[in-house]
Amino acid sequence: MMMALEGIRVLDMSRLAPGPYCTMLLGDLGADVIVVEEPPGVGRRFDAGMSERGMAFNALGRNKRSIGLNLKDDAAREAFLRLADNADVVVEGFRPGVVKRLGVDYEAVSRRNPRIVYCSLSGYGQTGPYAGLVGHDINYISLGGALGMIGWPGQPPSIPMNIIADFAGGGLYAAFAILAAIIAREKTGRGQYVDMAMSDGVTSLMAMMVGQYFGAAHVHRPGQDLLNGAAPFYNVYETADGKWLSIGCLEPWFWQELCQALGCEEFVPHQNDREKFPEMFDFLRRKFREKSRDEWFEELRQRDICVAPVYSLDEVFADPHVQARGMIAEVQHPQFGTVRQVGVGPKLSVTPGSVRTTAPKRGEHTEEVLLEAGYSAAEVATLKEAGAAG
Repeated sequence: MMMALEGIRVLDMSRLAPGPYCTMLLGDLGADVIVVEEPPGVGRRFDAGMSERGMAFNALGRNKRSIGLNLKDDAAREAFLRLADNADVVVEGFRPGVVKRLGVDYEAVSRRNPRIVYCSLSGYGQTGPYAGLVGHDINYISLGGALGMIGWPGQPPSIPMNIIADFAGGGLYAAFAILAAIIAREKTGRGQYVDMAMSDGVTSLMAMMVGQYFGAAHVHRPGQDLLNGAAPFYNVYETADGKWLSIGCLEPWFWQELCQALGCEEFVPHQNDREKFPEMFDFLRRKFREKSRDEWFEELRQRDICVAPVYSLDEVFADPHVQARGMIAEVQHPQFGTVRQVGVGPKLSVTPGSVRTTAPKRGEHTEEVLLEAGYSAAEVATLKEAGAAG
């Protein structure tokens, strides 16, 4: 079966989560992703301590091939540029200026291949006063405005897992931008440079809240707005078993249905009355402690009520809906047999994505990829002997 990105070749020089997640998304949909890494024994790797078994379950490396190139070596740099001659996309996640020093920046690649889509994925972008500042997800969501809205009044901001900047504002946004540039190339005949800053992605994700700020000078504060903890109808409640249930009855008709189910119809006309919020909170908190989380979910989901159990990660993949939606993928590993990974998010009806291979070993496909690029077996051996490839 044909895949949506079949025939698109991606060279991936990124290392930490955002870039590999971006290229995982492209690979899931059929792109030929070649991870360009330092040869074994060269350079620093954050995942150096990950076991082979851990790598087997590492979804960020799936559907990819790996080539070992020491880009500080002239011969390896030339090998990379030869690979880029026939590539569609390059992704890099170094600090601004690094790829230029290595001689594999957009200008160097596009001179030889004007159709290349070259994406630099960084924390703060390639321009601006913070371009050279180091950081991680917690810093990008701080500057981007998301962290300042999460938590409770009078308490420190609540630190989420690194989903907002690394994966949504970074990896997912970069994949979206790359595909947009590929579509544009069909019209212009040329590729282009994509400068993707994770902090920009975070701020963009807050488009609705930004509109409320610019339009009405409304600043969202932790736990003080209807969508971040202030409202009884959009909140989480502890249940009899110490677990939690989420209620999202924003619309009046959903709120009415919830009140009828819980026997508190008197609250129906007061949904947005903040003076009534303490009374409603008190009732709902006491009420939800009468049954377990799963009992409440089973009961309330039979009605038109926005309700869901708050799962820990070990519960997510036991849920029948998650299973029915194919969000558990099984793939064969040569050493560990069948391993499970997260499934493919988008469901395409004609060209669906798939998980075909587990993460490659570092430099596993060096010879294979170089032979495809036109190198002879003897030339590959010379590169390896010189430490340029591995």
